[in-house]
Amino acid sequence: MLRITDLLCGPVQGGHAPSKRADGTPQPSSAERPVVIWNLTQRCNLHCLHCYSQSQNRAYADELTTDEGKRLMTDLAAYKIPMVILSGGDPLFREDLYALAEYARDLGLRCALSTNGTLIDAAAAKRLRQIGITYVGVSLDGIGPVHDRFRGMDGSFALALQGLRHCRDEGMKVGIRTALCRRTLPDLPAMCDMAEQENVDRLYFAHLVYAGRGTGLVHDDLSAEEKRGALDYLIYRGVDLHRRGFKAEVTTGNNDADGVYLYLKMRDSAPTQAHTVFQTLQRRGGNSSGTTLGCIDSLGHVYADPFWRHYSFGNVRERSFGAIWEDTTDPIMRVLKDRRHALTGRCARCPYLELCGGNSRVRAEATTGDLWASDPACYLNDEELGISLNGKEDSRASTHVRVRG
Repeated sequence: MLRITDLLCGPVQGGHAPSKRADGTPQPSSAERPVVIWNLTQRCNLHCLHCYSQSQNRAYADELTTDEGKRLMTDLAAYKIPMVILSGGDPLFREDLYALAEYARDLGLRCALSTNGTLIDAAAAKRLRQIGITYVGVSLDGIGPVHDRFRGMDGSFALALQGLRHCRDEGMKVGIRTALCRRTLPDLPAMCDMAEQENVDRLYFAHLVYAGRGTGLVHDDLSAEEKRGALDYLIYRGVDLHRRGFKAEVTTGNNDADGVYLYLKMRDSAPTQAHTVFQTLQRRGGNSSGTTLGCIDSLGHVYADPFWRHYSFGNVRERSFGAIWEDTTDPIMRVLKDRRHALTGRCARCPYLELCGGNSRVRAEATTGDLWASDPACYLNDEELGISLNGKEDSRASTHVRVRG
């Protein structure tokens, strides 16, 4: 996640204080342990065009039981992860959601919720606050009918917005999550206006990743020019909101070229601030799949991130999450921990590789068949990156590890 507002204006007041355990001691940082997304269930009442889990509104067999979920929470707490994000499908379909989140809270494990919002009424919001949910991210992909068409259900926008309001009114931090693509791009200004009107804490715009049903949306991804325009607009809105004292932070995700673009944009006009941004991005290290971000699906399979459903490192029913996460005998996990020498093409030659980490491996494989090829969603050109091809292809291709046969 690229925190545009933080990088340009400093941390949003009250937005990012270090989290603490129940005993008041600081939680370990995400640099030490990954944030874990747990997809509690695959069931969902919507049919989103970009759904990486291809969820449907039906029961799925063999999902982790309540007891297995509690054991998982105990495992994650012992491993000292900084946060678990409860997701789906839609997590509200799990009747034991509240019991699991409450159990995590009692372990000192910080929990956030990622939801489509349609199932959150006033009573559900109150229960979520009572069990210690710290943040609720609600997916809103455009305004009104744009959202409804994108998510496959008439009236889903109104229900989602109402769910967000219920959570906000209960005093929880709330955010809007939006897929950044050609269908939603015209609604970018209206989304920012709505965030201000609804007094949300975060705006998160996620670039498309070609996984699950999203593999059919490659044509819907933004062009390089459109991505630049979107980033320019979000930079403007983030700074403007901050200057007017509005609390919301503007962020983007799923494309770490955004950070490089922001740095290059500032390098000549504000070199001192640009240097600070560079150092911050350097510490972050870019794409976090398999390092500071992990995912567990409803069956217990562990992935590098939510989009890696074609390759599991193991199952928490058989080994602890920590044992799976640190097992570098797995060839993919080993390379993800330090992928610099595996990447090929433009990524291998890019002088800003340490800032973006090579971006999305899932997008690279989906479009080229090669897990370590350059991510086609990088919208920065060779000239501005300072890449010189010299008429030759990069030769650092000996460490390829293929996922799909």
